[in-house]
Amino acid sequence: MASSVLSECGLRPLPRIYPKPRTGQNPLISTPSKLRISRNVSPIDSSLCFSRGVCRERNWALKVSAPSRFQQVEEEKDTNVDEFDPGAPPPFNLSDIRAAIPKHCWVKNPWKSMSYVVRDVAVVFGLAAVAAYFNNWALWPSYWVAQGTMFWALFVLGHDCGHGSFSNDPKLNSVAGHLLHSSILVPYHGWRISHRTHHQNHGHVENDESWHPLPEKIFKKLDNVTRKLRFTLPFPMLAYPIYLWSRSPGKTGSHFHPDSDLFLPNERKDVITSTVCWSTMVAILAGLSFVMGPFQLLKLYGIPYLGFVMWLDVVTYLHHHGHEDKLPWYRGKEWSYLRGGLTTLDRDYGWINNIHHDIGTHVIHHLFPQIPHYNLIEATEAAKPVLGKYYKEPKKSGPIPFYLLGVLLRSMKKDHYVGDTGDIVYYQTDPELS
Repeated sequence: MASSVLSECGLRPLPRIYPKPRTGQNPLISTPSKLRISRNVSPIDSSLCFSRGVCRERNWALKVSAPSRFQQVEEEKDTNVDEFDPGAPPPFNLSDIRAAIPKHCWVKNPWKSMSYVVRDVAVVFGLAAVAAYFNNWALWPSYWVAQGTMFWALFVLGHDCGHGSFSNDPKLNSVAGHLLHSSILVPYHGWRISHRTHHQNHGHVENDESWHPLPEKIFKKLDNVTRKLRFTLPFPMLAYPIYLWSRSPGKTGSHFHPDSDLFLPNERKDVITSTVCWSTMVAILAGLSFVMGPFQLLKLYGIPYLGFVMWLDVVTYLHHHGHEDKLPWYRGKEWSYLRGGLTTLDRDYGWINNIHHDIGTHVIHHLFPQIPHYNLIEATEAAKPVLGKYYKEPKKSGPIPFYLLGVLLRSMKKDHYVGDTGDIVYYQTDPELS
């Protein structure tokens, strides 16, 4: 390769080119990082200034006696040479994380799991009995908040049944899961199967199942009303029932229909069973409306159900969105189960952590959903040294996690869609919605 160039001022050596450190990220992919130019480097070389005071920029493509195409170098300040890139392949693998987690964290205790079911069911009926007894408008709002949170706790226990972390007995998991989820109008097997798809494809733009980003072409096709409602609170926090019936934009199928695209032929009977259980709960609620009146049923069950839906949507959204540093989403060869799982986020919910069974310890749960919820905190602490900077430490919450409302609002204003191309992409913002 040529080592010198003939310039206007004579024969001068070519500058040394330092290649950019490899991060595993496709250089053609747009990322939120910005080009940095050292303050000590001037874009115009003073050696090209003629005696008459005229300065011109170098044009290497015309002046060098070497190929004109060479690797573009991103100049970095010395202090940013080792800047962490969350989209880079991690220096560890799944087995490294697994080895760091104590063996007892993997042990499932069905008696312990059932004790949480008994506790939560007792609280649910206790709250309903107290509210019905006093039937006082000064108490109803407190009841709605508390009971909605308890419905959400029941969902989390049924969620553990779906993952098989409730016990090693599939029949026990199925019976408990159906009772817990049907009571809050969730089709157990239909949801279990779609949620399995979510875990198997977490962090993948097209293949993820819930709260995945919309590619720009799909985002632009949304009508103005749908686009506005999708990113305007509280409407996105009421999306779960709609998702059960029709899934997310760009996807088809229903959690209730055995022939849906969500399911394999051999899962047909499971889906039918869950739909029948769901329909039975609807019939029970209809009967109760005749016994106690529809307005009383609305107060005891309907409004807490909406509270549960909001809990579910807020928690599941914030476990995949809203970090102060933008996190990558993947396609193609850049996606892997590990890299996708590392884009999930842990959240601290204050006093609610114990009530909803530490669902905020989401990273380890996503990588190893077989770990029971009561061992997730210990497993997370054991895995942190391996995860290093790939683990985003959650902000500590007060007793009630009001701060998450601000996180949610900021995310809704900026996390709108991702590019149609590229194997590592980041959320972009629609100015009309920000």
